[in-house]
Amino acid sequence: MPLAAIEDISSRVGEEIGVSPWIVVDQQAIDTFADVTGDHQFIHVDPQAAARTPFGGTIAHGFLTLSLLSQMAAGVMLVPDGIKMAVNYGFERVRFIAPVRSGRRVRGRFVLSSVEEKRRGQWQFVHDVTVEIEGEDKPALTAAWIGLIFL
Repeated sequence: MPLAAIEDISSRVGEEIGVSPWIVVDQQAIDTFADVTGDHQFIHVDPQAAARTPFGGTIAHGFLTLSLLSQMAAGVMLVPDGIKMAVNYGFERVRFIAPVRSGRRVRGRFVLSSVEEKRRGQWQFVHDVTVEIEGEDKPALTAAWIGLIFL
């Protein structure tokens, strides 16, 4: 994560701070996620049955796509100099807009929507995130993601 002074980060509220590289969501990733979560619904893990649905094939779990935010954010989100720790605090909202078909690529677009010092040395960052699907008009998901940064 790129480092910057807290004042510089705060001055970027309302701006797009970055776009992640593309990530391939292949069937192996979908199957592994299904095994880890126990969600083996056929639309995720059975290509023949999923081919007969309106999706035309298997699709990623929405929560798999959501979980990729950490990887997407790694090279994009600005963090303050002197950071001791960053933790995921949750989401104000998450919406799954369009399915991610197996083999497609996704990336995250991050807009810093707020920065607030909650306590001395504890900062809350909120990012509006859009996960785009390569070649598609609709995004996979949108979210308002909250993180806490400890300095």
